[in-house]
Amino acid sequence: MKFIDEAKIQVHAGKGGDGSAAFRREKFVPRGGPSGGDGGRGGSVWAVADRNINTLVDYRFARIHRAEDGDIGRGADKYGRGGEDIVLRMPVGTLIKDAEAGSLLTDLSKDGQRALLAKGGRGGLGNLHFKSSINRAPRQFTRGEPGESRELALELRVLADVGLLGMPNAGKSTFIRAVSAARPKVAGYPFTTLNPSLGVVRIAHDQSFVVADIPGLIEGAAEGAGLGHQFLRHLSRTGLLLHLVDLVPLEDGADPVKEARSLANELKKYDAALYRKPRWLVMNKADLASSEADAGERARRIVRALRWKRPWFVISAINGKGCRELSGQIYSFLFKDGKKKGRRAD
Repeated sequence: MKFIDEAKIQVHAGKGGDGSAAFRREKFVPRGGPSGGDGGRGGSVWAVADRNINTLVDYRFARIHRAEDGDIGRGADKYGRGGEDIVLRMPVGTLIKDAEAGSLLTDLSKDGQRALLAKGGRGGLGNLHFKSSINRAPRQFTRGEPGESRELALELRVLADVGLLGMPNAGKSTFIRAVSAARPKVAGYPFTTLNPSLGVVRIAHDQSFVVADIPGLIEGAAEGAGLGHQFLRHLSRTGLLLHLVDLVPLEDGADPVKEARSLANELKKYDAALYRKPRWLVMNKADLASSEADAGERARRIVRALRWKRPWFVISAINGKGCRELSGQIYSFLFKDGKKKGRRAD
């Protein structure tokens, strides 16, 4: 299924049915009086978060959604039937915004959460509501009210506890394959990952967390280079970022320190709040070093050059070395004091 994380739709609630102006006409019932019923209410448009859906692809092609109008009122005190509501099922983590004003209407952050997108119009009043001692044969009735109409912008932000950052071919997909059952594509060329991937890392039977892998960033992403910043929104709910760099660069002249600084700069350009999130340095591809001592010395040089004050780790995602220990540290950090960090929209 194609991954779509943005869409624009129009929602139109149903119009309320008109009231009726009718009079009771029965044998042996002279002057029966007004008997016009009310119109039915118009159907409303609702959104519901569904954990079984992980893309907005349905709303990329079906852009207009209309609820049913209410039925008109009739004589003999018959009220019109209300219009059927329609329910739009969306992935958990969908932000729904007013497309014109840009204001946030709702954040579907929990499975089963419901939100009213457009309210149906009220039905009109029949003439039975207008009778009085001085107006015994009213012919007044009211029309049904129109339903609400809106143009909405949908934006999906995946729910994950940990986000992976890194240049293309930093080994993010290999890492997520090493620590979870997720199987994103891995290849020896840049931008293998074109869409976000999620993996569940299980520490024990009842201990787990979710990792999100996004396409790699390159210098100039803010200006649209590579895939730009379009997937960084998916890291906004995470509680921890892992910044992966090559411990042993495969390309001649590649500088892991320069690349790490460049990526941090792109992150800061995109969102200062995301830049301030807890971020750990993970130096990957230790298997390419000549020895463990060489890998340790390379890691210390990178840490000194970056003046890194936060936690850092040396791993080899291709053979899993160091990955289990890193996963344990991540879980301890996320569940510190028994409270889970992250999964909040900025």
